[in-house]
Amino acid sequence: MAKIPINIATGSLQKEEIIVGIDLGTTNSLVSIIHPDSKQAVALKEHDGSSLVPSVIYFDDKGNVTVGEAALRYLISAPQQTIFSAKRLMGKSYHDVKDKSVFYGYKIIDDNSENLVKVQVAGKFYSPIELSAFILKELKQRAEHILKTPVTRAVITVPAYFNDAQRNGTRDAGKLAGLDVLRIINEPTAASLAYGIGLKTNEDKTIAVYDLGGGTFDVSILSITDAVFDVLSTNGNTYLGGDDMDNAIVQYWLQKNQLNADQEPGKSYRKSLRIKAEEAKKHLSQNEQFTANDPNLDLLITQKEFNALIQPLVDETITCCQNALKDAGLTAKDIDAVVMVGGSTRVPLVKNSVSEFFGKPVNDSLNPDEVVSLGAAIQADVLAGNNKDILLLDITPLSLGIETAGGLMDVLIPRNSKIPSKAARQYTTQVDGQSSMRISVYQGERDLVNDNRKLAEFNLKGIPAMPAGLAKIEISFTINADGILNVTAKELRSQVEQSIEIKPQYGITDAEVEKMLLDSITHAQEDIANRALAEAKTEGEQLLKTTERFLQKNVSQLTALELKNTAEAMQALQLSLSLNDKNLVHTKIEELNNISKPYAERIMDNALSSAMKGKSIA
Repeated sequence: MAKIPINIATGSLQKEEIIVGIDLGTTNSLVSIIHPDSKQAVALKEHDGSSLVPSVIYFDDKGNVTVGEAALRYLISAPQQTIFSAKRLMGKSYHDVKDKSVFYGYKIIDDNSENLVKVQVAGKFYSPIELSAFILKELKQRAEHILKTPVTRAVITVPAYFNDAQRNGTRDAGKLAGLDVLRIINEPTAASLAYGIGLKTNEDKTIAVYDLGGGTFDVSILSITDAVFDVLSTNGNTYLGGDDMDNAIVQYWLQKNQLNADQEPGKSYRKSLRIKAEEAKKHLSQNEQFTANDPNLDLLITQKEFNALIQPLVDETITCCQNALKDAGLTAKDIDAVVMVGGSTRVPLVKNSVSEFFGKPVNDSLNPDEVVSLGAAIQADVLAGNNKDILLLDITPLSLGIETAGGLMDVLIPRNSKIPSKAARQYTTQVDGQSSMRISVYQGERDLVNDNRKLAEFNLKGIPAMPAGLAKIEISFTINADGILNVTAKELRSQVEQSIEIKPQYGITDAEVEKMLLDSITHAQEDIANRALAEAKTEGEQLLKTTERFLQKNVSQLTALELKNTAEAMQALQLSLSLNDKNLVHTKIEELNNISKPYAERIMDNALSSAMKGKSIA
């Protein structure tokens, strides 16, 4: 099994190439590198001294894309065409985000299913992967502009609580942006590395990473032993951050001036005051009071008043810290160090409250906006083999996964994962009464299995007959220290099980690995488009089957017009499946959903009323 550093033939990192560290944030994103002279991690800055790129994407009427600072102004003037907080949507279904849908000014498709969310802008449909790729592409171009050299390799950070789907989605976004994503690492791990915690192999520490950004908060408890990071627990609120502090100031000013935020002129003032509120928050971190010149409003606020406004928000974060410690089975005294991340940790009340809770000074000497990105750059330097103090473990040279519906590759163990390694994921049947499932194991970096290398194939037989989607089949991949891959498939309800063993290296040459890696970058745009089309077609086929079964069971409860409109929508969707147009398929899916949803809800309500008739609820 190959060691890091290695050449391109085995997933290599060339020392003469710059490998960047990227913090792909909810509110802001940025890029860092190890400076070639000082050997220190530094954030890349434009001439104006700014290192942050707002994670905002604007689509104009012609489909042109603007990312970053220039896109911010459209949040108010063109909210339906301006995407923010795309990171929140990664790996989520509509059911996951529907309670927060009013938070977004743009259209998130409600298809009444567990399918991953899609965002609709001017007749086109975008996945969170595609949206994140726009941000990463902007970061890549920005880095190339500053460094005057091509940037093709990166380490990207994600929250510690991100699941496999969210991590793989982030990796795919990097690939679509033209980046070879060498490693996805946890944000708290990156933050601790930036402070030099966890770089020494003889170190044994337990740390807390407190991350309060513009729109999200999370706290992670990490155990670090011999440079190995273990996330003991995480907690937080993905809808709490510095923006809430700004809103608190705005509300204070409106009340002070006896204005109603939901009525004019208060409604108009509310939007214009947001920028001044943010300015006030920053000013009050260093000063006792803030005031802004306005002919109509009194915009004075003191630090004491500001602290009183945000105290409930800070208290909520401390409660999250308590919960994280409880989940880890620890107390504040067990924490050796506290690392502060996120621009909102500059607020003195936040800093002092965290320090008081943990009973020790916090690590806040580094720029909290940059600390995660700096840590990612340090991790990249370790992967490049430039830090000789770190033990470099065996890694997987190529991704390993299985074939799923539509001929797609679903990665269970990504390239560059440490060995030994284990991963598992649950799947289900697609046909009623399905009694067997073919498990095809592949190796490679492309989205379609036809472009990857098949390693093995076996059938899981004896699955009990049940409706489609009811069976729970867990596929697990285990690579031992000798590089032997064991693949097991188990139906969890019946415990029916089948497995296969695949020898290390899987008979592949360095030249073949090199070609597969280069192809994955060269064809990234095409691959993502093919994946999106295949997923859309699979979703459309499933909807047609579901609708047909529903009609057969409930045809007597539908009107003639409902039947006619449904039949026409189903025919239109069926026709779209024969055309290679992802947006057309999604449009026809949405049209069928819009027709069927009202009568489906009516029939379900009637069934519930009938079932409850004559019954009392205690």
